Amino acid sequence: MGIPYIHIDLWLIILVIVAVAAFVVFATIYGIRAHRRQVSAGREDLIGKVAEVTATMEPKGMVRVEGEQWTAILEKGRAEPGEEVTITKVEGLKLRVTKKE
Repeated sequence: MGIPYIHIDLWLIILVIVAVAAFVVFATIYGIRAHRRQVSAGREDLIGKVAEVTATMEPKGMVRVEGEQWTAILEKGRAEPGEEVTITKVEGLKLRVTKKE
């Protein structure tokens, strides 16, 4: 007695090869896209964003940016709650802002 002969259809082999190749291509394309995307986290990401004043700033006050409350210092003038300001610098846990033009 020997080992029984196993027959696998050629079309099944081709289908499996095509499926594996498609998965590799798909994974490679999305992997390359993920590496090219710029990281959007940390201090550097806040600079240039718009924040909403939540407590009167003269020059120190509070702003909300991306759902978070921050202490901020307005570079010139005064800003009332509801006004928009632009973040120019991050100093520790304080933001430097200017009035949005």
